[in-house]
Amino acid sequence: MNQQPSHTMPDATIATARKRPKPGERRIQILQTLAAMLEQPAGERITTAALAARLEVSEAALYRHFASKAQMFEGLIEFIEQSVFTLANQIVEREQPQGAGAGERQSAIIIGMLVQFAERNPGMARVMVGDALVFENERLQQRMNQFFDKIEATLKQCLRAHAAPDALTPTIDAQVRAAVLTAFVAGRLQRFVRSGFKRLPSEHLDTSLALMLG
Repeated sequence: MNQQPSHTMPDATIATARKRPKPGERRIQILQTLAAMLEQPAGERITTAALAARLEVSEAALYRHFASKAQMFEGLIEFIEQSVFTLANQIVEREQPQGAGAGERQSAIIIGMLVQFAERNPGMARVMVGDALVFENERLQQRMNQFFDKIEATLKQCLRAHAAPDALTPTIDAQVRAAVLTAFVAGRLQRFVRSGFKRLPSEHLDTSLALMLG
């Protein structure tokens, strides 16, 4: 509870009241704690027992909110998808650069947003590159693969929509460049995770994108 209890309430009751979350709040706490545990660079597999201990609840309490640990990871993946693609769609709709290189500039903004999201959420970065999913259900990794496929499709759309009028093969060019950009950002996130979050994916980002996008 966020509100302060009455001063007449016994101390033991106050402690209990403060620990009891509001409806739906515990689910969010579980996901936040899981994400925080993933920020440990050691990269050890997280068990439901360790997660429950961190939350100071029983494992049974976890399963009242999630049917399995895989479902907990799906909750994190849903957060990643909603956050990134909401911002990407806003960029596509709001950032409408004109003239030569317009698609390249729009793509660079999307890549910068994705990199910034990973830097601010290192635990999520481990999920994005699959490092945290190695021993988990295979469908989780498949879903993250689809995430990057969708990133590639978004970049291809930007590059194709703003292709130069005299381009001979605009669709093929956009497809190849989008694939290169997606592989680049995925590699940057992999390096970020494998370095224990020391090598930031934004390192020399503008220079790197300029070399790829021209």
